[in-house]
Amino acid sequence: METKRTLGRTGIGVSALGFGCWAIGGEWQSADGQPLGWGRVDDEESVRAVRRALDLGVTFFDTADTYGAGHSERVLGRALGKRRADVVVATKWGNVFDEETRTLTGADDTPEYARRALTASLRRLDTDHIDLYQLHISDADPQRAAELRDLCEEFVREGLIRAYAWSTDDPARAAVFARGEHCAAVQHMANVLQDAPEMFALCEELGLASINRSPLAMGLLTGGRRSGQALEAGDIRSRPPEWLQGFEDGGADPRWLARVDALKDVLTSGGRTLGQGALAWLWARSPRAVPIPGFRSVAQAEQNAGAQEKGALTGEQLAEVDRILER
Repeated sequence: METKRTLGRTGIGVSALGFGCWAIGGEWQSADGQPLGWGRVDDEESVRAVRRALDLGVTFFDTADTYGAGHSERVLGRALGKRRADVVVATKWGNVFDEETRTLTGADDTPEYARRALTASLRRLDTDHIDLYQLHISDADPQRAAELRDLCEEFVREGLIRAYAWSTDDPARAAVFARGEHCAAVQHMANVLQDAPEMFALCEELGLASINRSPLAMGLLTGGRRSGQALEAGDIRSRPPEWLQGFEDGGADPRWLARVDALKDVLTSGGRTLGQGALAWLWARSPRAVPIPGFRSVAQAEQNAGAQEKGALTGEQLAEVDRILER
């Protein structure tokens, strides 16, 4: 398997595997107390995990200003340190939050806010530019999004960002951003349980990178979850919001776990762990796929990065997955 990807039409090269930095932001919440993080974290372990990923060839890190209400960006900036030039950093804007109380307070799609948010992200990441700047309001108005796309072109001209993308699961919205010269990607949900055929087709047609969030289905595809297994209170999966599929109050949805079990033999072929097989499915699914699994420890970083050596699943295995899931 080719272990490198290019971010769309930009010529920016990244490892075929990225690392998502939501979990290392630690605990944060919505205004009504809904947990939005993945529970408690050890920042020193997070820093070690980022550096271990770098040593194992991972050069793409994706975060957002709102993860941990600014905390994820700070931790990532500290972890990269002098190695900042060796990596491609992506972050997102559009959500408004209170850093003191670590609370999400709303969203702001105005151009004025975008510039303020970019300035704040540059400061927290301790860098002079963002490689990939992504709109984080998935259902933003397309006309307003066109304004923000043009603003991103200004940011490129000013040297503040190198490229931009929209984090959305709507192909029509993604296409609005794709009209911009320096639009490089779309970030969308995709994993072996939740295929995204329209989005993969759009990325192929328009020459965009497909950055895959939830590539391990929020942990269901790591094999670590069992039916009825409780989650800690600060973990978003303990009280799943409506959009979060595969979990119910009280833990993982048994029907989803049954699907994971049915796929186990295919995904663990070639000496892979279950999670490595899930990443291998995405690489087989599209040559533009850049999955960004999350991590909270050095061990998780090593396991995710280990998927690169094993490469993509075969065409036959892709077909077998579809047969098992009756797609």
